Amino acid sequence: MEQLLDGFATALTPTHLLLAAIGVLLGTAIGVLPGIGPAMAVALLLPVTYGMEPTGAFIMFAGIYYGGMFGGSTTSILLNTPGESAAVVAAFEGNPMARKGRGAQALAAAAIGHFTGGIIGTILIVLLAPFVAKHAVDIGAPDLFAVMVLAFIAVTSVLGASRIRGFASLLIGLALGLVGLDEMTGQQRLTFGSLHLADGIDIVVVAVALFAVGEALWVAAHLRRKPFEPIPVGRPWLSRADLKRTWKPWLRGPVIGFPFGAIPAGGAEIPTFLSYVTEKRLSKHKDEFGKGAIEGVAGPESTASASAAGTLVTMLTLGLPTTAVAAVMLAAFQQYGIQPGPLLFQRESGLVWALIASLFIGLTLLLVLNLPLAPLWAKLLRIPRPYLYAGILFFASVGAYAVNADIFDLLLMFVIGLLGFGMRRYGLPVLPAIIGVILGPAAEQQMRRSLQLSDGSLTGLVNSPMAIVVYVVIVVILFFPLLKRFLPKPPVAPAEEREKVDA
Repeated sequence: MEQLLDGFATALTPTHLLLAAIGVLLGTAIGVLPGIGPAMAVALLLPVTYGMEPTGAFIMFAGIYYGGMFGGSTTSILLNTPGESAAVVAAFEGNPMARKGRGAQALAAAAIGHFTGGIIGTILIVLLAPFVAKHAVDIGAPDLFAVMVLAFIAVTSVLGASRIRGFASLLIGLALGLVGLDEMTGQQRLTFGSLHLADGIDIVVVAVALFAVGEALWVAAHLRRKPFEPIPVGRPWLSRADLKRTWKPWLRGPVIGFPFGAIPAGGAEIPTFLSYVTEKRLSKHKDEFGKGAIEGVAGPESTASASAAGTLVTMLTLGLPTTAVAAVMLAAFQQYGIQPGPLLFQRESGLVWALIASLFIGLTLLLVLNLPLAPLWAKLLRIPRPYLYAGILFFASVGAYAVNADIFDLLLMFVIGLLGFGMRRYGLPVLPAIIGVILGPAAEQQMRRSLQLSDGSLTGLVNSPMAIVVYVVIVVILFFPLLKRFLPKPPVAPAEEREKVDA
């Protein structure tokens, strides 16, 4: 505790406070641009910090990290265009809320969710870092593969009107994720002889294409049928009913997000999807999901922020980056001649505790700066749709091109955008495709490692207690609709009583 107080003493100096505020504002502004997430923001600003002392640089990076995550959820909610992969789930309920004139409430739920999840996650960093790091090492390939299969099954089972369409969308995502060189054999897969596809398709290109380009084409196809009507901004603050529905998801988020952030299982993508599934299962307003349920914003956003905190545990204590941002921050540590790992807390304790203290400060600044701006961000929806979606396509193109500085990525983005348009046309949910692209390659790698360790025996996939428990959960999810038919149904209230309750 004494070391944490020393960290606050360092982080609360005027210079470091200014750097934290600049980081939060830059991260939010860059995160708002489709396709340019916090990882790219930190990477772009890495050269700027060459002349800075390490503590100030990392305090600024922490602000960029959380600011970029909130900025990504802003475009997800308002424009159905995630700024980064961790913000994908926010689009599913946040965008319908924005279309109903509740964009400001969705942004407020997201901002408070980020604050709550981040604060609880950072407290857990202080309390549990050594414990989490010790047990994260023991999680093997079979366990990681089982968790990823759970994410596939859970998401496809709850999204869309049909499970078949959900699985069809997942297969599209898995196919896109297979494009490129096989990491183990070096064989080309689905590249059609093109060297541009040898490195695979970047998730930023796929997410921007399916969401931004697909949405823009869908809107363009219906512009003549529906006259433009500006979407109302709505009230800037959450009502008592909103708070009643969101406080539990805010607190549940860290329970799901922090452990997943601390293990190398794909960053914030899996826990945000699982959080969404959990909130839908537990909600008393299941009929609102898909139409703008505020729980579907609050839970995943709190989860994403807590997952970001968990990611820092593994990066600081093991030197193991589990996300793109952590990888860039690891490069920044090495730039200063510092090697994260078990000895970091001993050798660079002042820097580490100042960084942890700056997380509390950065999250507070994020809430203070962005909560009052929620109505201002929501006014983006009042821009006429032809201008708005032209701007989205411009920034989406800039984001896709910035990934590899390759014109081919732009062509690929528009081709996949046409696929996204077709998925909307035939009622296929987009989210299973996104999670297929993100987790498909990693799931394949963990499966093959498990089979190699067991000499090709399928028992290698279920040789740990954690994997067995996860597969039992998967079976329950798959067969629950069938079992539900045989469960006794609750008694239906008479019509008169129902009218009294409604009144």
